[in-house]
Amino acid sequence: MKFATWNDGSRDGQLLVVSRDGQRAVKATDIAPTLQAALEQWDDIVVALQERYDALNQGKLTDAFDVDVEKLYAPLPRAYQWLDGSAFLNHVELVRKARGAEVPASFYNDPLMYQGGSDTFLGPVQDIVHKTEDWGIDFEGEIAIVTGDVPYQTKEAEAAPHVRLIMLVNDVSLRALIPSELAKSFGFVVSKPPTAFSPFAVTPDELGDSWKDGKVWLPLEVHYNNELFGNPDAGPEMVFSFHRLIEHICQTRPLGAGTIIGSGTISNKDRAKGSCCLAERRMIEKIEEGEFKTPFMKFGDQVRIEMKKDGQSIFGAIEQKVVPWKG
Repeated sequence: MKFATWNDGSRDGQLLVVSRDGQRAVKATDIAPTLQAALEQWDDIVVALQERYDALNQGKLTDAFDVDVEKLYAPLPRAYQWLDGSAFLNHVELVRKARGAEVPASFYNDPLMYQGGSDTFLGPVQDIVHKTEDWGIDFEGEIAIVTGDVPYQTKEAEAAPHVRLIMLVNDVSLRALIPSELAKSFGFVVSKPPTAFSPFAVTPDELGDSWKDGKVWLPLEVHYNNELFGNPDAGPEMVFSFHRLIEHICQTRPLGAGTIIGSGTISNKDRAKGSCCLAERRMIEKIEEGEFKTPFMKFGDQVRIEMKKDGQSIFGAIEQKVVPWKG
């Protein structure tokens, strides 16, 4: 199934069921008012949602309408919990190598993860608004899952049934603010402004054989200012699967329905695959040429993040422009 959230002016919007091709939608508020509500009562309503989805794809619903991405929130406009990992260790290795540091051995068996702000998420075509370019504005192309309720001490082998939805992420970072925060050894806060998500969140079965072992086995396409910036494969080099990330978190806590878990920036060792963030390209420049050449985002710059299967967009596209704050 495929879901979106209609921007009706409220904080949490209205639940939409979206056709497989992403072109048509129908309200599902009679089944559940919001996507968060649907996640909380999933087992009781999943059959009704599936029936609505099937009828939409069969063209049987007279109240269906064309999708207008401009009128969509993020699938979850806000969430009880947003946890972002760093499951692609090639990205970590490049960052460390560029500053002459080794990757600690523990990083290869103990996932990196931080807890981000989740009270406000950006919609798929919402501008990235900031006071100054000096903060080092960067995009980060990722994948995220949304869980149901997950019990304390859930293990990797038990995690699959708890993955309800999958979506794409632009985890916006302010690179110039990160070093001072990391120096405090207390995690990211001001360097991680609101995150953006794809128009659609889909159930794992929509990916067919491209969802396997808790990973998405497809390339993520990132275009920057209308040019291909990267298309790394999301499956083969994901060191920690989403199932493993669930186990990592649940060693000390249960997870509530609607928890979002990110993969971290998708990254491949093959340089020809490009990158999913400006910082990674800069690290490669530093390693290979001795200096940073690529600047961070300037006002007016645009990023597009999308994933396709058999030529068809699965999650819709995140399309954002950086604009100055006018407070």
